[in-house]
Amino acid sequence: MSITAEEIRTQPDLWLRAAALAREHEDALPAAGARVAVIGCGTSLFVAQAYAALRERAGLGETDAFAASEVPPGRRYDVVVAISRSGTTTEVVHALRAGGLADRSLALVAVAGTPVDAVADAAIVLDFADERSVVQTRFATSALTLLRESVDDGAAAVAAADAARALAGPLPVEPADIDQWTFLGRGWTVGLAREAALKLREAAQAWTEAYPLFEYRHGPISIAAPGRAIWSLSPLDDAVVAELGHTGATVLADGHDPLAALVLAQRCAVALAEARGLDPDRPRHLTRSVVLPDHDLEPLT
Repeated sequence: MSITAEEIRTQPDLWLRAAALAREHEDALPAAGARVAVIGCGTSLFVAQAYAALRERAGLGETDAFAASEVPPGRRYDVVVAISRSGTTTEVVHALRAGGLADRSLALVAVAGTPVDAVADAAIVLDFADERSVVQTRFATSALTLLRESVDDGAAAVAAADAARALAGPLPVEPADIDQWTFLGRGWTVGLAREAALKLREAAQAWTEAYPLFEYRHGPISIAAPGRAIWSLSPLDDAVVAELGHTGATVLADGHDPLAALVLAQRCAVALAEARGLDPDRPRHLTRSVVLPDHDLEPLT
């Protein structure tokens, strides 16, 4: 079994630990009414997008998510939440050191004593969710579970139970039979759809795309065809399922909690990589952390 597959299987238990950590660090997490920016890169950006949508949906305050390299100048927030598994991501460190974005900063990292941890005003360390694989799975979902629990108490228990079932059951499709994957979401699951697409792309070099559900029908649906999959991480009503089914593509949507559906997508990524003779632990052109020369980071103006 690959390292990535082993790490995927640990997620339900880790989510319960992340939920407990959310309660332990309640005072450090953004308070209701605070204006919040959430920054990250790659997978961490998609976690940021999901959390921002969850927090706003819960009525807890304006929440924006940005790629750490694309923080717009002139914005001001009460709190900036920075997400970085390694704690060494150059763009995140740079954004925090630049200052001026928020009154205080909170980092979510897997490794203590790293540059992101050091420059932030406070940090929550999810060292139990750190990973050996380059491809992020359990750190990202544990970080999101922590943030989700802070706005939706009890969500982690439901998600963990669903994920355990998703790990025990069969895959919803034979990955090797699919030549193109499109992931859809609404609200907070748009970020999850983007993350699911990234997992297939990283681990298996698959052709993947991701869209908000209704935006998909404004052009991208034209690539749907037999042998391709349309996978929604949000529930679909029967009329939408029928409409998408008319394309001939395989339509996937079930009653799993969206995080548990992401676990299924992670499993598909590993299965497809193995079917293609690829090593999911060592994706092409990728490293555990992206560390850039300072001259690559031109400020936005």
